[in-house]
Amino acid sequence: MPLDIQTVPCLSDNYAYILRDQATGTVAIVDVPEAAPLIAALEERDLGLDLILITHHHDDHIQGVDELRAKYGCKVIGGKADAHRLPALDTEVEEGDTVMVGESEGHVLDVSGHTVGHIAFHFPDSDAVFSADSLMALGCGRLFEGDGPMMWASMQKFLNMPDSTIVYSGHEYTQSNAKFALSIEEGNTDLVARAKRIDEAREMGKPTVPSSLAEEKATNPFLRAHIDGVAAAVGLAGKDAAEVFTEVRNRKDNF
Repeated sequence: MPLDIQTVPCLSDNYAYILRDQATGTVAIVDVPEAAPLIAALEERDLGLDLILITHHHDDHIQGVDELRAKYGCKVIGGKADAHRLPALDTEVEEGDTVMVGESEGHVLDVSGHTVGHIAFHFPDSDAVFSADSLMALGCGRLFEGDGPMMWASMQKFLNMPDSTIVYSGHEYTQSNAKFALSIEEGNTDLVARAKRIDEAREMGKPTVPSSLAEEKATNPFLRAHIDGVAAAVGLAGKDAAEVFTEVRNRKDNF
């Protein structure tokens, strides 16, 4: 049975996720930007909390962890490479490890770039990947610690997932990401149509996250550095995809 997944807006533009394993009732949360909205969402559904899964060390993903741990007595799982700058972990994980939310198996991926040690959690049986600030809706995280080739290597891991995968990322940045994406591929009809849908959703106050991986592959320039048209658009026709990715990321930083 697939996970039941609830998106919870936090802070000004963050998203956290409540995961409930339907077979066992086990409940996990991916990232805790702040505690109050998550406590409210759990109480509204009369749920406890068994696990917290942390993707990376930035405050806007972890600052509510200790409050939830104190309230629910839940276990906390995070990246081994990041353990020295995360809240105290009960379990340290790295790429190749699995995490169990009840009977639902999640695969841990190293998706370094935004930070070194950033991890994602892929639950293939639920067609879900929790990517936080690595792959984002129409974007990717700014490279605070890693470099272009490192982040492009991380993007390959998402490109290799089935198109049916749903991407649960960390922020509501999609509208600004769309404006940048159009500066790279203004002739991409899928992108033009998506940008219009995004504008309409935001005008109505609706979230644009999560998104489908099929849509990201078709429209997200950070997943398309290997496409000839994207390389040509940034003046790097015939160049290595990692070099193209790095140029796209540099342009986004200065957009």
